[in-house]
Amino acid sequence: MAFKLRQLQFFIAVADAKSISGAAQQLAVSQSTVTTAVQDLEADLGLQLIERTRRGVMLTHKGQLFLRHASRILETVADARRSLAVEGEGATGELHVGVTSLVAGYVFSDLLARYRRANPAVTVSAVEDNREYLEHLLINGELDVAVMVVPDQRVDQALRMELLGRMEYRVWLPHGHPLTASDTVSLSDVAKEPHVMLSLDEVEEATQTFWSEHGFRPKVAFRTRSVEAVRGLVATGAGVAILPDLVYRPWSLEGDRIESRPATEPLPSVHVGIVWRRGSGLPANASDFIGISKMHRAR
Repeated sequence: MAFKLRQLQFFIAVADAKSISGAAQQLAVSQSTVTTAVQDLEADLGLQLIERTRRGVMLTHKGQLFLRHASRILETVADARRSLAVEGEGATGELHVGVTSLVAGYVFSDLLARYRRANPAVTVSAVEDNREYLEHLLINGELDVAVMVVPDQRVDQALRMELLGRMEYRVWLPHGHPLTASDTVSLSDVAKEPHVMLSLDEVEEATQTFWSEHGFRPKVAFRTRSVEAVRGLVATGAGVAILPDLVYRPWSLEGDRIESRPATEPLPSVHVGIVWRRGSGLPANASDFIGISKMHRAR
């Protein structure tokens, strides 16, 4: 096996962009260069990693498995390079980061820990707020980068965005609930149950939208901005919830079990991305944070 790090980088870009042309644009190289790199990687591995479709490309099952390994390989190489840096030559200065509430305790906490291990001399400050306000701070130059739930449509034209992950919505149920007997549950059945609503970021709006699209109006028994409160309420049988996998955990703080099931009907996804301002030169600390984030995408 003799694949090169460059091939791994190109393969990850294709997986993220879901197209050869999108990856080429992201990497600032020609499409033929990307195609050749992926083909050479497949030849080295003796595996088919991608399949072409009318809408672009998709990963094969083996491709999905290898994607995790490729990300870890690049991460290990980056960590090795940092650990071998001469003492005193590490990054210094400040990094100003914004984060939306839904990702603050999940994606962001992991990214921040990794960044601080790699750059212990950098002073990091973080602001938690809604997406619109964080975009305003980015455009004004008051933030270097932001990790947030991003909309389906493009962010403000003054900003750049890199998608870090997509998480599907699922139905949360208390352990032993009759609906857990099936591998999937229908919204018509879920609509008959009391509903626990998370009023955070765009979650409540998205939830109300898909209920309306499917013609149901469930009774909202509880409304809260706390994910832990939702877990506790669902786990103790006070209601059910429909939330993205991003925040799912199988246990409440009290130790009660929570189960999740996909819905029979299609549900939306939550997209998490890292956003920064276009135009002016990106500070080195921010560029490093973006690089670390791209190597640890939410899967």
